[in-house]
Amino acid sequence: MKKPELLAPAGDLERLKVAFAYGADAVYIGGKFLSMRAKAKNFGLAEMEEGICHAHLLGKKVYVAVNVCAHNDDFKELDEYLFALGKIKADAILISDPGVFIRAKKIIPNVEIHISTQANITNYATAAFWRDLGAKRVVLARELSLAEIKGIHEKTPDIEIEVFIHGAMCMAYSGRCLISNFLNSRDANRGECSQPCRFKYALVEEKTGAAFPVCEDESGTYILNSKDLCMIKHIPNLINAGISSFKIEGRMKTEYYVGAVTKAYREAIDDFFESPQLYEKNLPFYESELKKVGNRGYTTGFFFGKMTENDHDYSGKSQVTSQDFLAIVESFDEKTGICLIEQRNKFSVGDKTEILRASGDNFTQTVESVHDENGAEINSAPHPKQKIFLKINSPVAKYDMIRKSL
Repeated sequence: MKKPELLAPAGDLERLKVAFAYGADAVYIGGKFLSMRAKAKNFGLAEMEEGICHAHLLGKKVYVAVNVCAHNDDFKELDEYLFALGKIKADAILISDPGVFIRAKKIIPNVEIHISTQANITNYATAAFWRDLGAKRVVLARELSLAEIKGIHEKTPDIEIEVFIHGAMCMAYSGRCLISNFLNSRDANRGECSQPCRFKYALVEEKTGAAFPVCEDESGTYILNSKDLCMIKHIPNLINAGISSFKIEGRMKTEYYVGAVTKAYREAIDDFFESPQLYEKNLPFYESELKKVGNRGYTTGFFFGKMTENDHDYSGKSQVTSQDFLAIVESFDEKTGICLIEQRNKFSVGDKTEILRASGDNFTQTVESVHDENGAEINSAPHPKQKIFLKINSPVAKYDMIRKSL
């Protein structure tokens, strides 16, 4: 039984490095051009090349999304961009548009092509179609059950299968939505989704313009708002379905989200391959870790059948978490026990915190003293991105993070 790849999102260079530090085998990223997450910070070519070099030094991979539904104007710079991706040695590119696929096969024939979930692959015949054209991998539509995924693998065992196993769900079929374009002139199919499925809707009476709430139930009116996907309890089922790559959604998420979620799935997968009993024993811990990152409540999506009203969040609440992300470690002096951190949220002397380690067990730490970059003692750290020195009682490493309970 082959261990599946753990594929994490990276919205920028720092998150790429965090993803690898916390156990990802590969990351998927977007450039400034033809990527489905235009609002992410994304990568310039120089940053992309640095990220790819960093990955290859670790024996890991970087996949670049070129997966929009392309329009005529997009082809003006496409060939040059594809050539550049080949030159900087991207391990694969994600594509959904057949026209972009044909250009990529011609311009960079030696670079693997993965077919994006935007291509709506829901059956083995379509998987075989892309395989025969030369695709290495297909990212299946999110609307499939485990039984359907297993059926696709059995019919087309010679093409890799990638599947989303954690993160935000889209109310449109495999992300092909027109509501954002209609309401905000932001084309979701070209990477500019304004997430209208998270909006609050009302009925409007035409003559008076009076708005009336759409009461789906007593909780609220957020009728399109899905819970987030979480398959941490079903790692054995995913492996048995023949999935080659477990994909975490979230190129718009923070480095804390990327690190914490990646680590939870890394440990779950590794524990299962060491011993299924160890995986079952530690399952409550993985679940508790995933509750410590922002989420809308969790669902298993379509993996075990059609989604129902229990898979939706009608409350309209923003993503909830039990933890506040305080800081990320930049360096640590083993002789003095002093670490340099970059602050993310306010904390103060006396706060009881937890150190989320990229590798190894987490531990608790009370903030005993705080010093600014000039060495002056301060009582609290209120300024985002402030550089701060802390005394830590156990060793930490770059990209470890500090959090506290809310």
